Amino acid sequence: MAFIDGTVVNVALPALQASFHATVVDVQWVVESYGVFLAALILAGGSLGDRLGRRRIFVAGVAIFAVASAGCGLAANIHQLIAARSVQGAGAALLVPGSLAIISTSFDQKNRGQAIGTWSGFTAITTAIGPVLGGWLVQHASWRWVFFLNVPLAAAVVVISMWQIPESRNSSAGPIDWAGATLATVGLGGLVGGFIESVSLGWQDPLVAGGLILGSGCLAAFVVLEARVKAPMLPLKLFNSPSFSGANLLTLLLYSAIGIFFFLFPMNLIQVQGYSTTAAGAAVLPLILLIFALSRWSGGLVARYGPRGPLMIGPLIAALGFVLFAMPSVADSYWKSFFPAVIVLGFGMAVTVAPLTTVVMSSVDQGSAGIASGVNNAVARVAGVLAIAILGIAMVTAFSSRLNADLTGLSLPPIVLQGIEANEVRLAGLQVPGGLDPSTETAIKKSVGEAFVFGFRMVMLICAGLCLGSAAVAWQMIPVGDRPSDRKESNEGIKSANGSGY
Repeated sequence: MAFIDGTVVNVALPALQASFHATVVDVQWVVESYGVFLAALILAGGSLGDRLGRRRIFVAGVAIFAVASAGCGLAANIHQLIAARSVQGAGAALLVPGSLAIISTSFDQKNRGQAIGTWSGFTAITTAIGPVLGGWLVQHASWRWVFFLNVPLAAAVVVISMWQIPESRNSSAGPIDWAGATLATVGLGGLVGGFIESVSLGWQDPLVAGGLILGSGCLAAFVVLEARVKAPMLPLKLFNSPSFSGANLLTLLLYSAIGIFFFLFPMNLIQVQGYSTTAAGAAVLPLILLIFALSRWSGGLVARYGPRGPLMIGPLIAALGFVLFAMPSVADSYWKSFFPAVIVLGFGMAVTVAPLTTVVMSSVDQGSAGIASGVNNAVARVAGVLAIAILGIAMVTAFSSRLNADLTGLSLPPIVLQGIEANEVRLAGLQVPGGLDPSTETAIKKSVGEAFVFGFRMVMLICAGLCLGSAAVAWQMIPVGDRPSDRKESNEGIKSANGSGY
C-alpha cells in the first residue's frame, strides 16, 4: 500500500487539478502533506513499534492508512484531500518501518537476508506497477479509486497480520522521543509551507515569513535537543562517521532531483504532451525495472571496487539522464525523446542505489544498522519533500516568465491578459478564457505548453546539477578503500530497502 501510494498519486495529480480546479500549490500540498508526516515521524514510528509491539503498531498504521485512504477518496474539495493525506502519511510512518522490523525479528540470522531480499523485491514490484495501475484507474474509472484501492488491501493485511504474525518488542527500548518528533514535524511542515505558499502569497506575507522562521527555528531546536536527550530519535553520533555523513548528504542531493522529477514529469506527459494517464504511468516503468534488475549486479561493484567509484559514476550517469530530459519539446515521440532519457537515468540510479545503501549499513556498527537505515530512509523522503517545495518555486517562476513574454506578442485585451496572469500558478492546467477566436485560443494554448516545457527544462538542468553535487560528495567524503564489513547478510537483504521507496 505504502509503496504503491508513493508513486501512484503523482500520475493522478493532473486529474486532481482538473477535478478541483486546483493550482499547482494545491497539488503540491497533496504530495507534501503526506511526505512531511511520513518523513518526520518514520523514526518515531520505528521506536514506537520497538517499545509497544511491532505487530500492534504495524496493524495500527495499516488501519490509519486505510481510514485516511477512504477519506482521500471521499474528499469533496482539495482541502479535505490534503487533510486526509496528512493522516495517511502518519499511518505510513507506523507501517513502513514496522514491516521490515517484523521480518527482521521473525527470521534467524541464516534466513533473514533472504526474507528481507524478498521484501525488497515486492516493494520494487509494487513501486513499478503503481504508476501503471494508477494511470489505468484514473483513465477508466476515477482518481478516487487510486485511494479506495487501499481499503480492501488493508483489510486483508490486518487479518493476515493478526493470524500469522507473532508479536515482538524490544524490552530494553528507551523512551520515545516525542519532543523530537514534534519539533521535526512542525519544523519540516513550517519550512515546506513557507516555500510552497510563497508562490501565491509572496515572500513578504506574514504566513510565508512566519512559516519559514518557525520551521527553521524548530529544526535548529530539534538538532540541539537530539544532542542532549538520552534516547534521541536521530542519534547525531552516527554522523561522526565520514562515510555515513557523506552517504546521507549524497542521498539528500540525489533524491531531491528524483523527487521533483516524479512530481513534474507526469504533468508534462499528460497536460502538455497529451499522453493518457495509463501511458504516462507506463513511461517511467523502464526506469524502475532497471533499478530492480540491476540491484544485485551493482551491489557486487562495491565488493570489487569499493563504493566510491560507483557512487561517483552513478550520479554522473543520472546527471546525463536529466540533461536528456531537458531536450524534448512539445509533441516529440516518446521513443526518440523521453525513452533514452528514462533508460540513462534508470541505469544511473541502478548503479547508485545498492552501493549507497551498502555504505550506509557498513559505516556504523551492527547494533546501529537498523537506525542507520531508518535515518537514510528519512533523509531520502525529506529530500523529495524539500525539492518539491523549493524547485516548485523555480518551475512557477520560469513558467510565468516565459508565458508572459510569449503573450505580449499576441495583442490580447488587458482583461484577458490579467485573467491569464492571475491563474499562472496552475501551470499547464491553466484554462484559456472563453470568448476568444479559435486562432488566438490555439496560440495561447501553444504558449502555455511551451512555457511549461521551458520551466521543465530548467528544473531538469538543476536536477543534473544536484547529481553532479552528489558525485562530488562521493569523491570528497567516501573513502577509496571503504569496503562493507562482515555484515554481508544484513547488507544483502537491506540494500534495496531504502532506495525502492523513492
